[in-house]
Amino acid sequence: MKRFLMSLIVLFIVPFYALAQPSIIPLPQEYNKSTGIFNLNNNVALVTDDNSLLDEAWYLQKELLRHKGIPISLQAKRQNTAIKLSKEKNSKRSNGAYTIKMNPSSVEIIGVDDEGVFNGIVSFVQMATAVDVKNNNLPLNCWNINDAPLYQWRGLMLDESRHFFGKEKVKSLLDWMAFYKLNKFHWHLTDEPGWRIQIKKYPFLSLIGGIGSYTDSLAHTAYYTQEDIKEVVAYAAERKTEVIPEIDMPGHARAANRAYPQFSGGGSAKYPDFTFDPGNPATYQYLTDILREINALFPSQMIHLGGDEVSFGNEKWNSNPGVQSLMKQHNLKNLKDVEDYFLQRMADSVLKLNSKVLAWDEMATATLPAAQSIIFWWRHDKPAQLQAALKNNYPVVLCPRIPFYFDFVQDSSHNVGRKWAGTIAALKDVYTFDASKFVSDNQKPLVLGVQANVWTEHMKTEQRLDYMIFPRISALAETAWSSKGKNYSDFLNRLKNHLKLFKQDGIYYFDPLQALKYSEPEL
Repeated sequence: MKRFLMSLIVLFIVPFYALAQPSIIPLPQEYNKSTGIFNLNNNVALVTDDNSLLDEAWYLQKELLRHKGIPISLQAKRQNTAIKLSKEKNSKRSNGAYTIKMNPSSVEIIGVDDEGVFNGIVSFVQMATAVDVKNNNLPLNCWNINDAPLYQWRGLMLDESRHFFGKEKVKSLLDWMAFYKLNKFHWHLTDEPGWRIQIKKYPFLSLIGGIGSYTDSLAHTAYYTQEDIKEVVAYAAERKTEVIPEIDMPGHARAANRAYPQFSGGGSAKYPDFTFDPGNPATYQYLTDILREINALFPSQMIHLGGDEVSFGNEKWNSNPGVQSLMKQHNLKNLKDVEDYFLQRMADSVLKLNSKVLAWDEMATATLPAAQSIIFWWRHDKPAQLQAALKNNYPVVLCPRIPFYFDFVQDSSHNVGRKWAGTIAALKDVYTFDASKFVSDNQKPLVLGVQANVWTEHMKTEQRLDYMIFPRISALAETAWSSKGKNYSDFLNRLKNHLKLFKQDGIYYFDPLQALKYSEPEL
């Protein structure tokens, strides 16, 4: 009898609770349901008196047509039923904030800036995707929403050195990032297996360095031309997403060293030709030339220099005459000092390009200009590195392996992917991540935001890539956006519609609601 009563409660209360919230991920900070229905159809006009919002208007048109097959038109003036886009004047709210006001005859989407209007559009589109078209109308419940992001850095990193996926897949990923208001795409383009970006001054970097992958050293050359890069960057910009390139140094350099061995600093038995040569003065000019071309291609004015795991393959530095001379000349006591010296010199090159220097948490103790640098804390087992970065006043992005490395498995029954001492990166762990466990109140101003990293050693197919990203990308979005108390059960309820959208888009996703029914794809 008790179980029967509980079933009745779930049957009646859960649908009511769902109606009490808009079908949006991430859930807005403030919302209330108003009376009436707004019928979205071909007769609804899209209007704006701000010409700077024409790109946003076009995006809304495209998304409603793509998701619901409804072609609304941009009109010069207000019709009987309309969606209006505008920006607040003299707003004191944070970047990206927006308001939605709905009634049966109008929808107003008001942002503090272009990004805010875009975020409001995304929320409106998400509400539209949750409703079925009836008699050529899309009946939408009316909501009033005030919303703003918790973090200004809401990121996703994709590693394409280990396995290359190509610009159409990257564009698809950018579409989904925009759908979830994620605004920083960190593009890991160089590493040991392959160099994936054309550098005109050094063509062998892509032609030779682009050969191979993590699972096949003889895989055909794969890289992005500079025209490809421009296309992807422009596509991301339409979606209010910045693209941040990573050119890894001084370690993880084997692909580059295959192309130009004169700049190799050697490696170890397990990691041959792993480093650039810090003892060769020509190395710094070579890498500066590369960074100049990189900087010209990416308007974000941020370049990630890597700086991680150098000790895996720097043992040849001990016998490198140039490195030994460098150590004596600059009073460098050990190889970590050499590593820091190298990054400081390359950081100077980046700063002269009027760009910020980004690096992994190994650089938390290096002497970089704090106001122009960002440290990414990734080693969840080394919280002291995060504290070192904060102590040195570096702005930080939180991306600890557990739970934000999406190459770690997301269910205990999964076998393909990584685990950390038996620990996994479950959907719930992504959703419930709490920065306050690692950062004190007075340190919070230095936390720019959070990011998930998609390392692709164990992802060589699009199907596998999708399975590891979806739906964890949804949980990441809410963790990066929502400052108020979160409810995982409520999130799963809103996620149901999104799983349908994944399926419609051909995404092979992990279904946390039917985990036993969905087989894990092979590598």
